[in-house]
Amino acid sequence: MFTAERVADKKDWLTGNDGEWEVIIGLEIHAQVASKSKLFSGAATEYGAEPNTQVSLVDAAMPGMLPVVNEFCIEQAVRTGLGINAKINLFSRFDRKNYFYPDLPQGYQISQFEFPIVGEGEIEIEPEGSEAVMVGIERLHLEQDAGKSIHDLSPNETYVDLNRSGVCLMEIVSKPDMRTPEEASAYVEKIRSIVRALGTCNGDMEKGNLRADVNVSVRRPGGPLGTRCELKNINSMRFIRQAINYEARRQIDIVEAGGEVDQETRLFDNAKGETRTMRSKEDAHDYRYFPDPDLLPTKITQEYVDAIKATLPELPDARRARFVEEYGIPVYDAGILTADKAKGDFYERLVKGHDAKIAANWMMGDLFGALNKKSIDLDDSPVNSDALGGLLDLIADKTISGKIAKGVFEKMFAGEGSADEIVERDGLKQVTDMGAIEKMVQDVIDANADQAAKVADNPRLIGFFVGQVMKASQGKANPQAVNEILKKKLGL
Repeated sequence: MFTAERVADKKDWLTGNDGEWEVIIGLEIHAQVASKSKLFSGAATEYGAEPNTQVSLVDAAMPGMLPVVNEFCIEQAVRTGLGINAKINLFSRFDRKNYFYPDLPQGYQISQFEFPIVGEGEIEIEPEGSEAVMVGIERLHLEQDAGKSIHDLSPNETYVDLNRSGVCLMEIVSKPDMRTPEEASAYVEKIRSIVRALGTCNGDMEKGNLRADVNVSVRRPGGPLGTRCELKNINSMRFIRQAINYEARRQIDIVEAGGEVDQETRLFDNAKGETRTMRSKEDAHDYRYFPDPDLLPTKITQEYVDAIKATLPELPDARRARFVEEYGIPVYDAGILTADKAKGDFYERLVKGHDAKIAANWMMGDLFGALNKKSIDLDDSPVNSDALGGLLDLIADKTISGKIAKGVFEKMFAGEGSADEIVERDGLKQVTDMGAIEKMVQDVIDANADQAAKVADNPRLIGFFVGQVMKASQGKANPQAVNEILKKKLGL
């Protein structure tokens, strides 16, 4: 049932032509289980295979074929349920959800309705710039994915690829506890970080391995709920925020004009930044759910659940708290570095033997910036943790300055060699010879005698001299030594 008790803060209300409005948001996340075979067959699930090359007779719904439950998928669902602090149901059942679509060869989808594998739970989210919010989980159930209809290969025909048919999905249904687009995207981020840490889903939204259906309605603050619309299959955080903003405004405009919002399923056109009608929204009775006669109910024991619980890894919230405690970095930094398992693992390798804050800064700034610019995943980074650690070593022992290190990193990222190789090849070692630095400082002072005479009255002019010395040394002079010598010679 779509209910909502929480009233958003006034700052989160939307203003229409006729007063204030509150947005009510619930999400259904479809997370593809990280399994090498499908939910009810042994067919492969590898992404990017040639169309219709990973289809068993079960997936194609050939007559007489019977489904067999993949036990690994049951285990992954239980692990995920434990990760979202949810109740694990020892009894669950698969049902048939009846509807027609060309890429659904059976004419029904095997899903769970009345008895899901996972019941109620909750997670805490922290939208940027806002206070933490507790979001309730209604359920997590398993279901088989449909195939894929392809409409752009021919102007007159639709092609069907059944590779995805039968792939195991976990549908994680939230309660309608979110009130802003930022809360919705933070919730998806949190779920994604949890399933990645657990290893139950790789969370790659670009490949469709994790996608969200977003339910949106509007109401007067604290008033009765409005009619909701479902925004289907959104696969990026940015698009989730854009879609909610557009849909909420669309519904407000309709109601303020005296109309009524139709309950329907809509698609988000990310090119135009707007939603459009896909089909009228069905209710549960429209699907004529009934127990699948080919599958017995699933019964597990508490001992089975406890054994899985004992193998759970450190989850993002716990890892963030440990990073703050163990490494002394700010909560904000720890949150970014534990957003997914790969980032946390990279940082833990990098931080060994290095200053924790400096390591965090280089990861979040230079490394992530370079990766984002080239649209490269951290796992495919041309600069691994050992290579970046080597660069930090050269900064720490004052072989190079932090400024020179920036250029060295760019060359490392471009594949020009290790930090040691680049520094040696390009002659970038920092000048630490105090005598040599002192001579450069004196030369700059002599060349700018008028400015030197004014330093006593305007100490900020020392910055000019630092810049001139660094320019003369091609950035190789030790900045600390330059400052100390300049202060001594200029009487500061």
